[in-house]
Amino acid sequence: MHQDNRRIFEGLIKGRQIRVQPGELFDNGPGPVPDSFDFGRVEGMMLGLAIGDALGNSSESMLPSERHALYGEIRDYLPNRYAGNQAVGLPSDDTQLAFWTLEQMIADGGFIPENVAQRFCRERIFGIGNTVRQFIANMKVGKPWFKSGPPSAGNGALMRIAPMVIPHLTTGTKNLWVDTTLCSMMTHNDAGSISACLAFVYILRQLMLMDSPPEPGWWAETYVRIARDLEGQTCYHPRGGPLHDEFWGPIWKMVKDKVAEAHSRSLSVKEACSLWYSGAFLLETVPSVIYILTRHGHDPEEAIVRAVNDTKDNDTIAAIVGAAVGALHGVEKIPGRWVKGLSGRTADRDDRKVFRLLAMARERFWPADR
Repeated sequence: MHQDNRRIFEGLIKGRQIRVQPGELFDNGPGPVPDSFDFGRVEGMMLGLAIGDALGNSSESMLPSERHALYGEIRDYLPNRYAGNQAVGLPSDDTQLAFWTLEQMIADGGFIPENVAQRFCRERIFGIGNTVRQFIANMKVGKPWFKSGPPSAGNGALMRIAPMVIPHLTTGTKNLWVDTTLCSMMTHNDAGSISACLAFVYILRQLMLMDSPPEPGWWAETYVRIARDLEGQTCYHPRGGPLHDEFWGPIWKMVKDKVAEAHSRSLSVKEACSLWYSGAFLLETVPSVIYILTRHGHDPEEAIVRAVNDTKDNDTIAAIVGAAVGALHGVEKIPGRWVKGLSGRTADRDDRKVFRLLAMARERFWPADR
């Protein structure tokens, strides 16, 4: 299976059908995790993603000032019309696509791109983005999965990429980077998106083995070190905010220059994220995620709360932040009220499904008799 993915990857790279630079990351794998590894880090990563999404999606796409005027500071699930106006955590596309990816990998024993692509096309996606909608339309008219992803730098691949680390826990080979690339370009075939997904998977894999939170500067430095080699010199600029007419360049440079500058000025998350607009474009999403983790990565609750309250595309930014702090701190450090109040759905009525999938993933990819 992995050999097939490597063959596909090498063919697509040779044919210049993957819009990313094959940098040094692809030369070495991260290595297997030790036998003492705590699978609670995986559970924290995936539940952190689902919780961030659920806390944010009922106030998605509002400016922070508009959201605060309506709801005050959001620290718990809001009443949801899809749950009889009960305050429970329901999924949007972030949770759905991430857990459908995991579900398919459990069934297949690893990542088979065609199967995951088909899985995305089978059920209704809540709050589907334009890029994924186009991907599905392309699939349904018969395009192969590797030609169906538009060249988009939206955040729809980054939001679902976290589970890619799970099948590779015991092996730790460089196939992790191959699978991550193929999974990313499936829906968003863009150098900024693929490089962001690879850098984030690298970061998640590092976080899972840390005994304590990294220094604040680690987040931006690590992202830039990995992404610069892969993204190259793309040219994006923010769609809004004070940097709209000031910044043109790659995502890694926005992180390198503007996140560091905001941190040196001790800006709040709201102040910093307003500079680059904090929307669904990766040039806005990635610096928002990295800045929140720089300021609050040591405190999983506050990191997720700040993502939910102080950014525009708050459900996706909170999902990505939630995955990171969950991988770093483990499920036991995520507030219990959030875990308890999570519906666990990946569709309309499959309550508790995410919890069942995590139990299945442990059995499949981290068995007691490994």
